[in-house]
Amino acid sequence: MSVAEQTVVTTVPCPYVVPVHRPQAHQPTPPTPPFDSQAARRLRTALGMGPEHVAYGMRASYGLPHVSPDLVVAWERGIVVPGGPELTALAGVLWCSPGELVDAPRTLREHRVARGLAPEDVAHGVGLELLAYIRMEEACEWRGNDRQSAALADLLDLSLPDFITVTGRDGRLGELLRSAVTTRWQAYVRAVGKLLPLDRRLLEDVLEEMYANYQRQMVATLSWGTATAADARKSGRDYLDRIVEHFWSTVERHP
Repeated sequence: MSVAEQTVVTTVPCPYVVPVHRPQAHQPTPPTPPFDSQAARRLRTALGMGPEHVAYGMRASYGLPHVSPDLVVAWERGIVVPGGPELTALAGVLWCSPGELVDAPRTLREHRVARGLAPEDVAHGVGLELLAYIRMEEACEWRGNDRQSAALADLLDLSLPDFITVTGRDGRLGELLRSAVTTRWQAYVRAVGKLLPLDRRLLEDVLEEMYANYQRQMVATLSWGTATAADARKSGRDYLDRIVEHFWSTVERHP
């Protein structure tokens, strides 16, 4: 379920290096989309196309004269990564959405590219000036209000975890969760609830379960042998390092 509805890639073995001649102006600028090279090759093969067909389509239909068969092969082997316009054109030639060619987008830019949207589309859709939106995207820092945030989640079809990551709230969420499982979880229900549009009862159940899981590991360090206790402490640190991931998986397990 999207936030708006809640109101508010192994590469092909390469026996030799393919020379790729690509103008500097077309080099992608970081951060680049998480390109799924395997998916690109799989989709091309399923269509019965060769790299030369893909390259020709991108040149003829999308005005990208620098795209050659060697460049297409390099993309599929993970040697280089297509930039935003190239990814959109590649998806068009392969009759798929850009989202099928990227792997687990995380940033605002990656989600936009995965949806095949231009910066202008998102800026207009959420009610922001184009330059203001581009600055947020480049800084990886969303500063929209509640209405704009809901519009963003709807436009990019963001899940709640994706929305929290894209808007830069996962760092704060991690801080609250680490405090909740290491001290008194009851004291953090309200703070987490202000950050997330989740039912209070659900939050209470999730935080209580996470607190119990973490505390069991820590209590074990007091009674086990030295070597085992060290392993338990390491396990506890690992749990805290991945606290946000544990939170969302626990939320999913609850009805």
